[in-house]
Amino acid sequence: MSNPFEVQIKRLPGNEDISLPRKMSELASGFDIYAAVSEPVVLQPGERALVPSGFALAMPAQLEAQIRPRSGLALKHGITSLNSPGTIDADYRGEVKVLLINHGQEPFTIERNERIAQLVFQQVPHVQLQQVDELDDTVRGAGGFGHTGTN
Repeated sequence: MSNPFEVQIKRLPGNEDISLPRKMSELASGFDIYAAVSEPVVLQPGERALVPSGFALAMPAQLEAQIRPRSGLALKHGITSLNSPGTIDADYRGEVKVLLINHGQEPFTIERNERIAQLVFQQVPHVQLQQVDELDDTVRGAGGFGHTGTN
């Protein structure tokens, strides 16, 4: 097993009661994120809200953090992350926030310290774009948006 990446986490003032992200099982890939709302937030069907987490991160340049929905909230209530996965870049030092939307049919209340999303870390390859005049041909070519299947 390789050495883990070190990611620093800072609890923001006024959020001492909010759980820091944590894995809920030994082999979980995501760390659950908790709502740091000052009072309950009611999301009506079709409504979205930017929900604070009460923490900020500092991670190495080789990583990005992704905000992903919690499957239980999506299944039971239609609550998901609108820009899934949301990307947190390695140079961002502000509070991590989660953009939630209610795709369900009932209002949903977000309570303080409720699990609202998950945080997954991914390695980001160093990529250098090279401008060219022509691209190599492939069998697929420029076909897209359903081009490779019948449905």
